[in-house]
Amino acid sequence: MTLPIQVHGARALALGLVRRCTCTAILFLALPTVPLAAPGAESAAEAPPEPPTVVVLGDSLAAGYGLDLTEAFPALLQELATKTGTQAKVINAGVSGDTTAGGLRRIEWLLKRRIDVLVLELGGNDGLRGMPVAVTRTNLQAIIDRTKEKYPGVSVVVAGMQMPPNMGREYNEAFARIFPELAKTNGAALVPFLLEGVGGRPELNQPDSIHPTAEGQKIVAENVWKVLKPVLEQRRRGNF
Repeated sequence: MTLPIQVHGARALALGLVRRCTCTAILFLALPTVPLAAPGAESAAEAPPEPPTVVVLGDSLAAGYGLDLTEAFPALLQELATKTGTQAKVINAGVSGDTTAGGLRRIEWLLKRRIDVLVLELGGNDGLRGMPVAVTRTNLQAIIDRTKEKYPGVSVVVAGMQMPPNMGREYNEAFARIFPELAKTNGAALVPFLLEGVGGRPELNQPDSIHPTAEGQKIVAENVWKVLKPVLEQRRRGNF
């Protein structure tokens, strides 16, 4: 007569298992679902792409002679980039009194960090010292060559300069041709005249009639930004 008891016990055991399974299923269904991240998605979210590095290699115009560094056109370029939502990190490598020869000596040190866009703002002091045009051109070309050798994908922006009339017509014309010819030879973007709208206007220049005031620097920044912004947009689209 033990068989009915055993059957009864088996039924009770089975019923208990069903209840436990049912509870477990309910508990499992009640748990919140967490979507699985695709492989590498977390690391991609943690490391957004760095903005392109824009190095302004220049002289006292970039260094903001007589002004605070925040008033110099490289700092204003950074402000324009931020204001327009353009990704860029602008580095001011301007040194007052620098020549193309000085820039050529400095470029090796600057190339230790990545350069995506090189804004070449040198040559003014060469001209004011009456240095041979061929020397200025050779130095500028060497700076571009060394930069491209280290960073083949670099974009170059050449800032054009002009000399005052007292340097003589022949010299001035030869000097002014350096920059568009350099840009054409190297497939670089060109700022036709860096001081457009500023040069020769006393109210926008300091007492030396050479270096822009803070207001003048704002115009210089706009002159460069008109050319630099499209270059940055092309890089963003991968067209460089």
